[in-house]
Amino acid sequence: MVDVIIAGGGPAGLFLACELRLAGARPLVLERLPERDLSDKAHGVAGQSVRLLDHRGLIERCGGQGAPEPAPGFFYAGIPLPLHVLGEDNPVYLRQVNQRDLERVLAERAAELGAEVRRGWEVLSFSQNEHQVDVVARGADGVEETFTARYLVGCDGGGSLVRKQSGIGFPGHIEKVVDRSALIAPSERIRKLPMPFHRTENGVFVLLPHDPARPHVFTTEWEDCPDPAAPMTLAEMEDSIERVLGERVPLSPPPEGSPTQLRRLSHRNSRLAERYRDGRVFLAGDAAHVSHGPTLNAALGDVANLGWKLAAAAQGRAPDGLLDSYESERRAVGARVLVHTQAETALTAPGAGVTALRQVFTELLGRKENVRMIADTMAGADVRYDMGEENPAGPAGWFVPPLTVTTGDGRAHRIAELLRDARPVLLDLTGAVELAEVAQPWSDVVRIVPATADDAPAPAFLIRPDGYVAWAGADPEGLKAALTRWIR
Repeated sequence: MVDVIIAGGGPAGLFLACELRLAGARPLVLERLPERDLSDKAHGVAGQSVRLLDHRGLIERCGGQGAPEPAPGFFYAGIPLPLHVLGEDNPVYLRQVNQRDLERVLAERAAELGAEVRRGWEVLSFSQNEHQVDVVARGADGVEETFTARYLVGCDGGGSLVRKQSGIGFPGHIEKVVDRSALIAPSERIRKLPMPFHRTENGVFVLLPHDPARPHVFTTEWEDCPDPAAPMTLAEMEDSIERVLGERVPLSPPPEGSPTQLRRLSHRNSRLAERYRDGRVFLAGDAAHVSHGPTLNAALGDVANLGWKLAAAAQGRAPDGLLDSYESERRAVGARVLVHTQAETALTAPGAGVTALRQVFTELLGRKENVRMIADTMAGADVRYDMGEENPAGPAGWFVPPLTVTTGDGRAHRIAELLRDARPVLLDLTGAVELAEVAQPWSDVVRIVPATADDAPAPAFLIRPDGYVAWAGADPEGLKAALTRWIR
């Protein structure tokens, strides 16, 4: 018996395997596809997800260098967002990494940590009782086998078999929108097109020249797709660009040996699972929520929240209610993502009324407080969890601020460097001994770090493995209550 079976070996499933191994649990990933999916999907991570990957030491593997830096500007529904006005309070970190490359990084890390990943294994069914979950899967050779675990997590996408067999509803709606994308060869004509985002009364055109040798073009049109089953072609993309921009733009495939990555989505699906848990079965990522928005960011947040809790439960040291807190914390985040994704879609739709609304939004984004609100939402920096106190102090419930602290050996450490192994951290900046004495019975699980820091928002922090502050202050009794609630 393993601790956790993970159905699905995409980014969510692989990251969960990493988190479980770091916490000392034994996962088994069952992935239907025999090889990694190399199709074009998400193109990067943003906000708290960038800092989360930094916490695990994965930013460099994703092409970054050193501490992530906030972006000076971005777009909200294609409207320029002047993030530079926020100064040091800017929460919008960006890391351009294609989903297929992120999967490779996570697969390599999972292998390093000793996680077992079986490709070519399709989950067919499962059953559970009060002690375990039995999962029936079929290998690439057609032979069926039953695997047993303490828990099962469905990371198997929007069509999740795990969710369906758990009887969990997936309400939502479908929008009549056609999205097209392609990698193309550069040309002088392409360079003269508006970038990166341009809305007209007929649709949206996006040009992303991240790789100058392979510009990426996208269009969005509010229409019924004439033949969703027909293969996507460059000619179809040319037709779409002409309808949106009003001019014909010849397109050519990217350099020889490069994939064109032609892709068409004939509608937009927005759905949220009614529950994230059914007994010993959990949902994460697209199995729990789908939208046209930052679902990869939300998936990584789901997994970071769930992994350490499942590991504690599998090892028999989870406090009462710890597993229940996964749904109460993350389902609200999934709902929030859907709302803002739908709002952005509405702001890019055709029509004179939408054009007028965009003008109003542009004026609103001329005010710093409104930029702050939108930036927090885009970054996930507006997420605050209930840590069980009536009036939690300062940063309690929020994602830990990006502090730099100096430890007793005189060395400076970023917060991210203290969270590499996904252990809870008591960061004690008081210079006293009381808090360390209170935390001593938990020292086999919690890393106790005496340190100093300039301009810290609290004298001490208890940081959960997912990066959220479970407690902040200097009161030993408050610390003890938080350790008892979240650790054991």
